[in-house]
Amino acid sequence: MYTKFLLLLSLLITQNAVAQVTQRNLLGKKYNLAAVQQALTPLNQWTPYPKTAAAWQAAVPAEVLEKMIKNGEKAIDYVYEPITASIALDFVRSGDRLRHEHVSFVKRDQLIQLILAESIEDKGRFTESIMNGIWSICEESYWGVPAHIGHTGLPDVENPSVDLFTGETAGVLALADYFIGEKLDRINPLIRKRIYFETNQRFFNPLLQHPERYSWMSKTEAVNNWNPWIMSNWILSALLIEKNETRRAEMIHASMFGLDLYLNGLGEDGGCDEGPMYWFAAGGSVFDCLELLQKSSNNAISIFSEPLIQKMASYVYKTHIAGAYFVNFADADPQLAPDGLMLYRFGEALNDEQMIQFGLWARQTYPEVKVTGFQRMRRVENVLTIKKMANQPVHYTPIADAWVNDIQVMTARAKNGFFLAAHGGHNNESHNHNDVGDFILYANGEPVIIDAGRGNYTARTFSSKRYELWFTQSQYHNLPIVNGLGQLAGRKYEAVQVKSTITEQAATLNLDIAPAYDQAAGIQTWNRSVSLNRVKNQLEINDAYVLAAKPSSLQQVFMTTCVIDLTPLGAINLTTPKGQHFALQYDPKLWTASVEIPSTEGMEYSSFKTKWDNQPVQRIVLTSKVLNPKGKHGFVLK
Repeated sequence: MYTKFLLLLSLLITQNAVAQVTQRNLLGKKYNLAAVQQALTPLNQWTPYPKTAAAWQAAVPAEVLEKMIKNGEKAIDYVYEPITASIALDFVRSGDRLRHEHVSFVKRDQLIQLILAESIEDKGRFTESIMNGIWSICEESYWGVPAHIGHTGLPDVENPSVDLFTGETAGVLALADYFIGEKLDRINPLIRKRIYFETNQRFFNPLLQHPERYSWMSKTEAVNNWNPWIMSNWILSALLIEKNETRRAEMIHASMFGLDLYLNGLGEDGGCDEGPMYWFAAGGSVFDCLELLQKSSNNAISIFSEPLIQKMASYVYKTHIAGAYFVNFADADPQLAPDGLMLYRFGEALNDEQMIQFGLWARQTYPEVKVTGFQRMRRVENVLTIKKMANQPVHYTPIADAWVNDIQVMTARAKNGFFLAAHGGHNNESHNHNDVGDFILYANGEPVIIDAGRGNYTARTFSSKRYELWFTQSQYHNLPIVNGLGQLAGRKYEAVQVKSTITEQAATLNLDIAPAYDQAAGIQTWNRSVSLNRVKNQLEINDAYVLAAKPSSLQQVFMTTCVIDLTPLGAINLTTPKGQHFALQYDPKLWTASVEIPSTEGMEYSSFKTKWDNQPVQRIVLTSKVLNPKGKHGFVLK
């Protein structure tokens, strides 16, 4: 089976050679199977986490352990709801993903809290609930979510398919086996036997037998966060429950080849085109993989010194704005609580002082430690990191400027507190929005000009109807609309002649965004300059365009959550919730201004009511009074 995996993967790598990937194969070239077999700590000797009450007490602050036990107590009477066919069919019947996810995700969250509470307390009072949780999950027909198995709604149990949450479930059950496996044996030895059987059937075998069926393993373009996220759970569960040492090493080696597919798809700057929110599932999961590999091999397997890994890690602090705000192009959310404990460990592994300080700052600013949610092995490691970070001084200063060339993202700051992010790129990026040439502006940590981000995920979100949703359309980004038309989705719809220039006086992104638009818009060139003028402390947008003919309409959009005042001609006054005042200046002889509020009704849009701190997302539309086939115009915000 392992030989078949290597053969199939070699075919995948050969196919990828014609795609936009670089055949680095950092792990595969450095470590062959014999090296992995020699390096791995045997299962019966590997103890990555505490297993006794005394070991927990030595490793984790008492108040944290007390809270974890209380969380287990809250879960002890939880009744594990079965996933009925009706619940599974919600996705294909109505497009709703949430009812199934609430049952499935909550089960796993309750179980992990019970597992950790029992391991910490070590008195046996949580084991009955744990047994019921394990059995309930093993009885499910599918460990993933219906949205990930096409349009059937119900899984084909004769043809198991691996998705993100199959991997997450395998990881949870492997942790259960590790932490309280011997107690489960005392109840009934068939419980652990069932854990291995189901994990092998649903996760291990499908990965080894048919890696080519999965887009996150076999497509000829760069793969996204699914790859490292699933690889991290493959590594974890193989290390913890595979008793055959030969097969255990083979699966670890196979997962290393799998992880190479993600790393091969990164550009030389390690940029994450999915955005910072997804970086914690993508680059963050790469770290989870590498941390597990290093620990399980007594540091013999390690690529933390590779420049690509260091650049990939730095992306996350290059895109930090302030507080919980991050640059949120594409499907990324504008706010997230960064995982300081993981960031600190990643920084230490890389000897990256900026990342270490970022982690210390994030831990101090967002101190809550959760063991629920995804990447659960990371959350266990987080608990074990708390003491290491205690009482360390924080000297975090956000970086002033960055240019991530491979995804064409520029960030810059000015002395008045302005933060600008702008990008080029193309319209086939992972979690893509049609947003080539978009930009955002924040002032002292408050949003002024925004990228609205994503709505809720439903059946439409990842279907042929994706670009019917307003938040994916260029018409709802800070971009021009020409002849009523916006940009189109696809790799060929891109920016050209992209150049970032960063000096003490200004940070400027120049690019031609014409190729990103519908050909029917008639744009021959649209040279855009987005500049943070650090001398005048203002944002400057300058466009020079040539059209094939006189346009029927020409508009410019600005998205914001500020309070808007259109009263003064030539200046749109913007006021943030904290009372900062700014003026977006335009030529009233050339433009008329209007405001509209995009819909927040429906499954896809309801999250916009809370995503921006209960401030409504608004669209300012400047409509040109002068319709020439060639022209220049500019806007200033100060």
